[in-house]
Amino acid sequence: MAYLASISSSLSIFKNPQLSRFQFAFSPPNPLVVLRPRVQILSMPMNKTPSLVVVAATTAAEKQKKRYPGESKGFVEEMRFVAMKLHTKEQAKEGEKETKAIEERPVAKWEPTVEGYLKFLVDSKLVYDTLEQIIQDSNFPSYTEFKNTGLERADKLATDLEWFKEQGYEIPEPTAPGKTYSQYLKDLAEKDPQSFICHFYNIYFAHSAGGRMIGRKVAERILDNKELEFYKWDGELPKLLQNVREKLNKVAEEWTREEKDHCLEETEKSFKYSGEILRLILT
Repeated sequence: MAYLASISSSLSIFKNPQLSRFQFAFSPPNPLVVLRPRVQILSMPMNKTPSLVVVAATTAAEKQKKRYPGESKGFVEEMRFVAMKLHTKEQAKEGEKETKAIEERPVAKWEPTVEGYLKFLVDSKLVYDTLEQIIQDSNFPSYTEFKNTGLERADKLATDLEWFKEQGYEIPEPTAPGKTYSQYLKDLAEKDPQSFICHFYNIYFAHSAGGRMIGRKVAERILDNKELEFYKWDGELPKLLQNVREKLNKVAEEWTREEKDHCLEETEKSFKYSGEILRLILT
């Protein structure tokens, strides 16, 4: 995803052995051309070989560094831009993806089951357990910034699963999608911090937006509108998100452009793994 800004210049060379003093040649003034190339001709004394100093002006557009979408607002905005493009038009106005998978259909057309929803909650808990344990146990600077942000979900999910158990439901074991994603996050955390941060961002921020809407719609259909703890936060959610957003931007300031691009490229995998877990609601 890297783009390189090209910078061009104009070079003109003049030689005249008769020059014995400084001469300056300018293009006639033109109010419509603000930055026209300027050539300065310098000659040395007669017993020296004349030399030239050429000063080339570049246009403002050539001087300006090419910006990535969202870059002016910080790296989180870059991640958001890439993530929104991976939504369908039904999911987000910025979406560019065609609706293919069953979980990508409008939620109003879903037919969720309690059993499928329990699978989704159990696998989600495994993923959040993994994320939060990695953060808590790590001394890696890029991870320690995100300890106790208030966005943590594992304990909330434990409370919800206990409630289901009290209602007489059997709590299933984690399934393949949750196990696979959990192991993948562990592998990334050890060798690829930029990719790990990409998943961290998408998991927590997606749940705070589209995830809440899905939880509300599913509760209407199968839980008699019960609001689970999974969709509640201690404190004001916008402030919690802004705090984490600032921390993410701070961490990314230490990355090279190549490392940032590598992080952005991981977004599609984040959607893939999360989508497989979300699909469990419909099983």
